[in-house]
Amino acid sequence: MHPTDVLIIGGGIAGAGAAFHLAGRARVTLLEAEESCGYHSTGRSAASYTENYGTPTIRRLAIASRPFLASPPPGFTETPIMLPRGMVTIARADQLDALAEELARAREFAPSVAPLPVSEALARVRILGPDYVAGAIIEPHSMEVDVAALHQGFLRGARRQGAQIVTEARAQAIQRRDGVWVVETAAGSFMAPVLVNAAGAWADHVAAMAGVVPLGLQPRRRTAMLLPVPDGIDTRGWPMINDVGEAFYFKRDAGAVFLSPADATPSEPTDAQPDELDIAVAIDRFQQATTMQVARVQRAWAGLRTFASDGAPVAGFDDRAEGFFWLAGQGGYGIKTAPALSLLTAAAVLDNSFPAALLAVGLQPQDLGPARLRQKQP
Repeated sequence: MHPTDVLIIGGGIAGAGAAFHLAGRARVTLLEAEESCGYHSTGRSAASYTENYGTPTIRRLAIASRPFLASPPPGFTETPIMLPRGMVTIARADQLDALAEELARAREFAPSVAPLPVSEALARVRILGPDYVAGAIIEPHSMEVDVAALHQGFLRGARRQGAQIVTEARAQAIQRRDGVWVVETAAGSFMAPVLVNAAGAWADHVAAMAGVVPLGLQPRRRTAMLLPVPDGIDTRGWPMINDVGEAFYFKRDAGAVFLSPADATPSEPTDAQPDELDIAVAIDRFQQATTMQVARVQRAWAGLRTFASDGAPVAGFDDRAEGFFWLAGQGGYGIKTAPALSLLTAAAVLDNSFPAALLAVGLQPQDLGPARLRQKQP
């Protein structure tokens, strides 16, 4: 039996961030089911930071996370976490009303978002179809995120502060005994008064295993692929291109074109794999919007984005299960919200408090806690 103060189930970006912020003030053990942390959603991210995407709660969490992402603690990483990218949202003629609505919504959280002349959008990304793009807006301060640097920075920092990271430690049984949670795994038995459920797509399964009523979290598959760049196309300086109807997005990535159809297909928790139809749909939408013809797919993959019913993350203690803390339902925005949610987790677990940085952007504990979802359950 391995006693500790806080057990974290899940070594993705959420669990790693929580371990980093907790480890300096508590004994922390992180249990990861796979051979390496971040195998699932974290390792399959689109690696984009934008304040103009997601629910109001997601946008506020992203804004609160930006200071850490832009200037992490000394020694956290040897390379910058964020690099300039910019994001241009485009619209067809029949989508111009939606684009105007998006601009108004965006400026509530990111005042720098502005209209972009179509001619400039076409000049920035020369493969965009002039007969397709009828309007555009730009978020100039959207960034590219080095997900590996952030994730590994969290894990290294947690270890330096004494946290134990145990891989191949899938939870096999969980129960509450004499005021502590006991988690049985193939790597041994672990116990702590506080259990942080950062299991991503498996969060509801972990809760059920622990005898805690699930929240109805829904994993949804998102497909992505890399397309080789034909000769004669210069991708340097491309911003991310986002369709206002959320039918696709693409960007330059490691000398190729990263493309997603922005699918959100309900799925059971699993090692998600790309579907051939989703790949075909993405290519068709991309070819309609651009002049680039796709000869082949260099690589394709899929990941699961897990959503609560209202689209906001769940971060807080369960009022029906002592010491059980939810850190799940990031809905595909886990990278850009990880610093804020990690800070929240540490404050709640260690001090029963709520970070001033989150209050400053207009968030309250009830915006994120599981009680809001419990109220909707029969």
